[in-house]
Amino acid sequence: MSSISSSTLGTTPGTGVPRTRLRITRRGRRVVGAAVALGAAGIVATGLLLGPGAVASDRAADVSFAQVTVEGGESLWQVASEIAPTKDPRDVVSDLVRLNNLPSAEVAAGQTLAVPEKYSR
Repeated sequence: MSSISSSTLGTTPGTGVPRTRLRITRRGRRVVGAAVALGAAGIVATGLLLGPGAVASDRAADVSFAQVTVEGGESLWQVASEIAPTKDPRDVVSDLVRLNNLPSAEVAAGQTLAVPEKYSR
């Protein structure tokens, strides 16, 4: 016959479950520190990227644009070349389409287009 004996030195009183001590190594401290620093950096980067955003105002901005009327047989590319001969016409056409909310780069004779201020000078 054999006898089994148990020691209660490393157990939680009353439960019989052994306790373990958590020890963190130097490498573990570095990993935990890096994880915390990475999380903080992510929060800061998110705050910087999102920023305050656009600020609404109750005042209307005093914005004026030059107006150009498209002549018969004229394309938007030709209009862009006329209003900004030193600029890349692709950039000017893109700005005109965006500013005038055009569905494409096609224009009709007699159509009036707003010209960005940077090209009207």
